[in-house]
Amino acid sequence: MAEGALAVEIVGRYPVSPPPNTVPPTSLPLTFFDIPWLFFSPTQPLFFYDYPYPTSHFLSTALPPLIHSLSLTLRHFFALVATLVCPPHSSNPPFIVYDRSNFVSLVVAQSTADFHHLYSNHQRCVNDFYPLIPPLPSGEQEETQTLLLAAQITIFSNVGVCIGFAYRNVVADGRSFNSFIKTWASLFRDPSSCSINSSLLPFYDRTVIKDSVSDSDLDSAMVRATFLMCPDDMEKIKGWIVGRCKVKNMDQPPRLTPSNLTWAYVWVCLIKSHEKVNGKLTGTNPSYFGFNAGGTTRLGYPVHAAYIGNLHWVCSNNGNSKGRKLDISTGGVLWVGFGAIGNRVKDLGEAFLEGAENWISERGVFYGSDSEPHVMVFRVTETGFLRDRFWVGKGKENRGNFNG
Repeated sequence: MAEGALAVEIVGRYPVSPPPNTVPPTSLPLTFFDIPWLFFSPTQPLFFYDYPYPTSHFLSTALPPLIHSLSLTLRHFFALVATLVCPPHSSNPPFIVYDRSNFVSLVVAQSTADFHHLYSNHQRCVNDFYPLIPPLPSGEQEETQTLLLAAQITIFSNVGVCIGFAYRNVVADGRSFNSFIKTWASLFRDPSSCSINSSLLPFYDRTVIKDSVSDSDLDSAMVRATFLMCPDDMEKIKGWIVGRCKVKNMDQPPRLTPSNLTWAYVWVCLIKSHEKVNGKLTGTNPSYFGFNAGGTTRLGYPVHAAYIGNLHWVCSNNGNSKGRKLDISTGGVLWVGFGAIGNRVKDLGEAFLEGAENWISERGVFYGSDSEPHVMVFRVTETGFLRDRFWVGKGKENRGNFNG
């Protein structure tokens, strides 16, 4: 445990598998949407809930049906209980394989830490959150086998509960994980199969994806903070952009959506902060901005809505792509940022797969020199998790990914 991290006590460890003899041994190939995610760390979302009952109440009342409903859910989402196999010393590509011996590790813990401090919006030490995240080790054959999902429930007696996950994006994107969570919540409330929304059940046929490209310790001094952008804030930013365009007699940047407004504003704020810290202007070299974009409706051919796997990739653009220096003093960088992001999103609708052969190599620009600030944003898919309650208790917040 990192220095300064909150203390948790492990109450139990539960291996959870699909019900016996419900899923045959199965293997799934990786598509070119999946393969780039091999290089990413697991996604680690945390969810906080009010739960004004003691630990003993949770263990006797909520935990048994949670485990049972998780088992029922894994019958459908067996890919999450599978392992990623990377054949050693072979040119064969990695693949996902499910065996009847596979299970998801569910850790149950308790803590006396300040629950309300953890889900508040002020700065909190990142080390406080890592004990809430389940470990996701390699499988029995560590050189070739990797587990894909782990879960942890941490009980704050008489106050609340935190559910943490660690899952590898190579098996599922946020949309697929959303369906898994909703199905689990539905089966917790009613274990009968008729309670499941059929539109959430996974679709495993990988042949629907037409591969256009073939063969192809954190710093403990860091802090985390939550910054809220309300509709009024977005309208003010949008009004500033529209007003500037009118004054300058320029075309309005495309797609002034809430996400694009927020992204551009964050990008610009980080550029300004970078300049203040380093004492020099930015703009000599490109500053790249990356964001995850979905391909479900952009492939040019239909894909089943419940397809399980990846249909997202990180798209990038830079605010200096046309050789224009970013003018911080006049606010020009903000307008350029909006234009760069808006135009990139617009282009996605017309040619989502253009340049796909360079997706992996281009990701390297985000890990290059510190001379220019680069930003990568991962938008969390709206899971509806806080609305899909597993027990009586108000959902507090989805804290996103804790592995930067």
